[in-house]
Amino acid sequence: MRSLLNVILFLIVLLAVCSAPATAQNVRWIVGGHLGLSVGDGNAGLHLGPMAEALFERTYAVGTEFNINTQAGTPIEWPLYFKYYFKIRGSKLQPYANGGFSLWFYGGGPYFGLRFGGGVNIPVARNLYAAPDV
Repeated sequence: MRSLLNVILFLIVLLAVCSAPATAQNVRWIVGGHLGLSVGDGNAGLHLGPMAEALFERTYAVGTEFNINTQAGTPIEWPLYFKYYFKIRGSKLQPYANGGFSLWFYGGGPYFGLRFGGGVNIPVARNLYAAPDV
């Protein structure tokens, strides 16, 4: 019962964020994907999935992803997060910190989790970034 309430709370928050008007001048959408290596419980797996963010004022972002992992049990993660981009004068690097909530599907049911970390967007080409993330 408690996990069902967590799922409902997560979906309400997701609906509120996604239905917020994004017509302001200073909002920009970022759409992309993740591809990487994940390590956990002594196993390594391929981590991939699409992502989307609404970037406000070039500093704050709200985003979501749908990540699939090839580790044992094929865990699937659906996070909703808030991200803050730090500015470095004279540099094209974009370091960030993020935090939010996750809904995990594996091993017999949905699980609710907290998500926090950071990384840096490294420009590779126009509108293309390599983004190591922890």
